[in-house]
Amino acid sequence: MLRTLDVGRAEAVEALCELIVPGSSRVGPVVYVDALLTRMPPQARVGALAAIDALAPAAAEGADALAEHERTPEFGFVRALAIEAYYSDFVAPGSDGPGAWAEIDFNSPLATRLAKDWSYLGIA
Repeated sequence: MLRTLDVGRAEAVEALCELIVPGSSRVGPVVYVDALLTRMPPQARVGALAAIDALAPAAAEGADALAEHERTPEFGFVRALAIEAYYSDFVAPGSDGPGAWAEIDFNSPLATRLAKDWSYLGIA
């Protein structure tokens, strides 16, 4: 259940994440981004939602339309969210995965022993 994103924004975040980090939709980045937004200070959250809103129309049109925004602050902010949502190796409950670490073969001895706990984001 999403706590900050409404349905329209969740769809926009899903499209943005997939366009920015192809293949990321299989890990449920919307769940991660929503959890981050929920924990942000109010002013930062308002800015993040404004960035999502600014890019949503382009995301609906596809990669070429989104590329026109690649040098904007809004794109930079949403790009950072999309990259963190995927490359932190997050896999939302009920998502297929695999996470990014398996995909990029990040399997150092320390990484393979790491127990990921997303409870600090309110994700069980």
